[in-house]
Amino acid sequence: MDVRFIASFSVVTAHPAEDRGLFVDALGLPLSGDGEYVFSEQLPGAKHFGIWPLSQAAEACFGQPEWPDSHPMPQASVEFEVDDVEAAAHELEQKGYQLLHPTRTEPWNQTIARLQTPDGLLVGVCFTPWLHDS
Repeated sequence: MDVRFIASFSVVTAHPAEDRGLFVDALGLPLSGDGEYVFSEQLPGAKHFGIWPLSQAAEACFGQPEWPDSHPMPQASVEFEVDDVEAAAHELEQKGYQLLHPTRTEPWNQTIARLQTPDGLLVGVCFTPWLHDS
């Protein structure tokens, strides 16, 4: 697998308003967005940094707004950019990792497959078109 770069890092939180207070109000990070998910693609050193509400992470991974008790509650998500998501996902499965969901294209046009570490970190292999030079 050839990882190109870290496409995204997000804090996963059950308390998005409180975390927004820390990251935006106290730290002064330039995060914005509609609704509870706030992010920036203008923060030096990060392609994308966000505060991802737990309910939205659960929806993305399991198609429901509640995080299932069968999986550890995540505190963060990291996504690695690859050229071929389907091949990367297959390689992970061949190495014994269980995907939370198969490769799919999200409504925001990112193709991604996700898994979770035993400690709860969400890990994605993805292709994010807008992060590439045209």
